[in-house]
Amino acid sequence: MTLVLGIETSCDETGVALVADGARILSSEVASQIAVHAEFGGVVPEIASRQHILCISQLVRKALADVGCGQEEVSAIAVTNGPGLMGSLLVGVCFAKALAYAWRTPFVPVHHIEGHIFSAFLSGDPPVFPFLTLVVSGGHTCLIWCERPHEYRFLGTTRDDAVGECFDKVARLLELPYPGGPSIQRAAESGNPETCDFPRAMTQTETLDFSFSGLKTAVLYRLREGGISREDVAASFQAAAVDTLFLKTRQAVEQTGARRLVLAGGVAANRLLRTRITGELGIPVSMPPFELCVDNGAMIAAAGYSRYKHGFLGDTRTRPHPGLRLA
Repeated sequence: MTLVLGIETSCDETGVALVADGARILSSEVASQIAVHAEFGGVVPEIASRQHILCISQLVRKALADVGCGQEEVSAIAVTNGPGLMGSLLVGVCFAKALAYAWRTPFVPVHHIEGHIFSAFLSGDPPVFPFLTLVVSGGHTCLIWCERPHEYRFLGTTRDDAVGECFDKVARLLELPYPGGPSIQRAAESGNPETCDFPRAMTQTETLDFSFSGLKTAVLYRLREGGISREDVAASFQAAAVDTLFLKTRQAVEQTGARRLVLAGGVAANRLLRTRITGELGIPVSMPPFELCVDNGAMIAAAGYSRYKHGFLGDTRTRPHPGLRLA
């Protein structure tokens, strides 16, 4: 058995997990900072990094205690080294490098998006390469062709706001609690999605890029007009955002001939998106369970296991990179 310790600190969740053979979660701990950042309506980078410092060592101890194993049984230590908030990344990378040095254990840097891709391998229906991936979160909205492990080609990405970022900003306009995704989903349940005809940007073009800034602005202007319920706006916005994601993904499937899709990232927990993608796309879809859609250590451990097996290791010179590209 190959046991990998995964550490994720790219933004505002401290995730630590122990995963066996890249597929079986033995322990997964996530310390959320939602309550800390809620009063600001978004993540404050300096506060986020300090919160990681406060809990990371305790989470590692708890993960080991949950499994009942010692450091000598850990085959590798994987950590997110980008992209993300620089202060948060520094905490995770420096901690993981120090731990790897002290334990004399291989150190494996992992790209955050690759972690989301590999979260699907922790589901009951893991994908087989090659496949198409839609990653949707607060910081990323992208379509990626995954030819084989660690060999990727970007097909399209957002030209402005990520879809999760758009959810957060619209929730703020609607005076709904942070984070915006769950709040808008709850409000939309009692709203009419056909009340507002919000734009589906770039869905009539051949490019596979996304744009959500116009959708956010359309919501702002409609709210200024007044005479509409918050629930109807939330439902109409959610319908437009999900429709955009679905149409661009279907376009990517047609262009690539993909036979399977991986749906991952925080916004992959949206029920309407899951229903549209699984029910209308026409190909099998692999998705992580709801609790693995948000940032977590298990997905980093799963990706780290594959990188470890393929010989992609880091060392003490490895640095965090907030704008790291997925090669």
